Amino acid sequence: MAESTDCHKAQQDCPKVLILKPIPFINLVGEQYFASNKFTFLEAYDSSLPLHQFLSTHSPSIKAILSSVGAPPITADILHLLPEVGLVVTTSVGLNQVDLLECRRRGIKVANAGSIFSDDVADFAVGLLIDVLRKVSASDGYVRKGLWATKGDYPLGSKLGGKRIGIVGLGNIGFAVAKRLEAFRCSISYNSRKRKPHVSYPFYESVCELAANCDVLVICCELTDQTHHMINKEVLSALGKEGVIVNIGRGAIIHEKEMVQCLVQGEIAGAGLDVFENEPDVPLELFAMDNVVLSPHVAVFTPESFLDLRDLVVGNLEAFFSNKPLLSKFGDW
Repeated sequence: MAESTDCHKAQQDCPKVLILKPIPFINLVGEQYFASNKFTFLEAYDSSLPLHQFLSTHSPSIKAILSSVGAPPITADILHLLPEVGLVVTTSVGLNQVDLLECRRRGIKVANAGSIFSDDVADFAVGLLIDVLRKVSASDGYVRKGLWATKGDYPLGSKLGGKRIGIVGLGNIGFAVAKRLEAFRCSISYNSRKRKPHVSYPFYESVCELAANCDVLVICCELTDQTHHMINKEVLSALGKEGVIVNIGRGAIIHEKEMVQCLVQGEIAGAGLDVFENEPDVPLELFAMDNVVLSPHVAVFTPESFLDLRDLVVGNLEAFFSNKPLLSKFGDW
């Protein structure tokens, strides 16, 4: 569509960006901040029509899709109903909710959140690790319950400095975690889909071997068919009784039942978890464990990152409708 098109004056002819489910960050930032003269949003969840009927009805005008974590997946079946779609934009870094093979087959561009969240997630990962090792949340609860006065000093935690850290997934977030932990004089090694040629950290092809040579595993990779339940009892046993695991990736990367069993039986020392396999449901066994720190999938969320994400989402959509290069994209097709 030509750049001179004013969608506020020509709503009927304006290209539509499909949203299948409410996107939390739009509500938090404010929908008014997404106004554009290049496109308008089409909210399927506001319609009383069955989804397939709604999509078929509006198919000619739907040119792009905006997706988020927790929204219905963008499957081949949905894309089949939308032959005019040329772009899928996600508000997340991970793309496990998008059928990338179908997008590649049809030449649909895919844009994710890029490195928008890298610093915030890396900060949070280090915070979780410090909390687990130094027992910050657990000792806070001890003081608040009045136990310091009645039961005496709380058990000491262990220091972060000098720990051997294994990072699973050395992408933008993993690398940001590594650089932060270097400041604590930690020794960094990693596992990724392939060795990073310009990185000096030791590389392990096997996650199990990485775990056996580390005190801490930090999970930073994406959830894919290959990484689903990649962190299982074998890996956790290799990490050992003094080992700690931190997960700021996706819950299902860890075999949650096996992790809980390892924690209950003392086969690993602790965990810092921002993500879970069946959110928002969290295994009840974890609630009573002082050596486990839990957070409700908030590592990426700060007001600053929301505003940056808004700029990226709107910028990518406007670039697409103006036939300009995307600000960020996934893949090269």
